[in-house]
Amino acid sequence: MLNIKNLSKVYDGKVAHKALADIDLTIEEGEFVGIMGPSGSGKSTLLNMVATIDQPTSGSLIVNGKDPLRMKHNDLALFRRRELGFIFQDFNLLPTLTVEENIVLPLTLDGADIKEMENRVAAVAEKLGISAILKKRIYEISGGQAQRTAIARAIIHNPKMVLADEPTGNLDSKASRAAMEMMERINKDDQTTMMMVTHDPIAASYTERVVFIKDGTLFNEIHRGENRQAFFQKIIDVLSLLGGDASDLSSIRV
Repeated sequence: MLNIKNLSKVYDGKVAHKALADIDLTIEEGEFVGIMGPSGSGKSTLLNMVATIDQPTSGSLIVNGKDPLRMKHNDLALFRRRELGFIFQDFNLLPTLTVEENIVLPLTLDGADIKEMENRVAAVAEKLGISAILKKRIYEISGGQAQRTAIARAIIHNPKMVLADEPTGNLDSKASRAAMEMMERINKDDQTTMMMVTHDPIAASYTERVVFIKDGTLFNEIHRGENRQAFFQKIIDVLSLLGGDASDLSSIRV
């Protein structure tokens, strides 16, 4: 699903900054992969490359057999809209729209049939337990409900890959666990490929594999296996080796 080879990113300035250096990463179809590392390690830069929001300085990036780096502007916008889904820390929902209107936005932009949109919204809302709030506006719902709405919007168009950037960053522990359980279920039931950047070891423990980045290079990777609690402990162990600021571990909620 995702094949990255020798990916590097240098930000120019008075002093050039190498955010990523020769990254090789493969994510198989249906896999759920977490990306972790200290602040400034390059993990968000990597996610932005895959999201086609940012361009690498060198290297190659193939998503679902396609090379977004060679696409023209309109083709790239279409690729991003149809094949990728996005979940953000601050939800990125439009407050003046209802929950339902926010969810169907990707389909609206694609000119989907009204009946198809209604059917898809009903199905995804039931799956995420938000059928009762579809007519409410975003300022009328809780943070946990807003994140469920954001997850629904990310999967409404059946994307090939969902990219999540700190999806539990603005949630309390209960809402955080609920959001991760939903993402895990979507990954398992629908075989939706997922890539998630997170500081939260508990959120990361819901993935199948965690890739650690330090100073723009791959540091380590670990696999989950059957026991999520043991996987969580392994994540903590690697994070302690990584070092970084104390704030990088501030969101641990056992």
